[in-house]
Amino acid sequence: MNGKYSSYLDNLIKKLSSLPGIGPKSASRLAFHILKMHPDEVTGLSRAITDLKENIRTCGVCGGISEGEVCGICVDPSRDRSMVCVVEDARDILIIESTGGFKGLYHSLNGLLSPLDGIGPEDLSITGLVERCRSGGVSEIILALNPTMEGDATSLYLARVIAGTGVRVTRIAHGLPVGADLEFADGATIAKSIEGRVSM
Repeated sequence: MNGKYSSYLDNLIKKLSSLPGIGPKSASRLAFHILKMHPDEVTGLSRAITDLKENIRTCGVCGGISEGEVCGICVDPSRDRSMVCVVEDARDILIIESTGGFKGLYHSLNGLLSPLDGIGPEDLSITGLVERCRSGGVSEIILALNPTMEGDATSLYLARVIAGTGVRVTRIAHGLPVGADLEFADGATIAKSIEGRVSM
């Protein structure tokens, strides 16, 4: 800001600008909004962020977010344990859960294969997925990866790797536009994509 405003405000705008999807203008609007907030609201916001970082961890089973060693979805006895939906990251689990259309379990890969970026199979949680397939009880793996070049490559790789376990591999129907992310799809589209999944 070249000294036009307070260095404190300048610093907050820089921090907010580093968040995904937040440009300098949006960061400035957010910073000025925070400046107008009641001190108790600011303290609450700060506390919520700190609590998130201090208390949320990765589920030891599916790789989703959890407050304990294992998340609430994985320990829920009402879930269909024969179906495991594979997603790119924990955010996609929340997106699919919000549709209410899937009652199985999940597995987060924590990324997609991308040789150009140096991301190979060893960088993703593929070993854990294969172990879940071999442990028994799982009859179907549903690949719910974004329909991008990296998502397609990862899906094909997983289909080959899982083929030797005897578990059926399907992929959600492409009601999603090519190149689109699950994050931007509406719940009905995601639910229909899971219902209309096809064999790999």
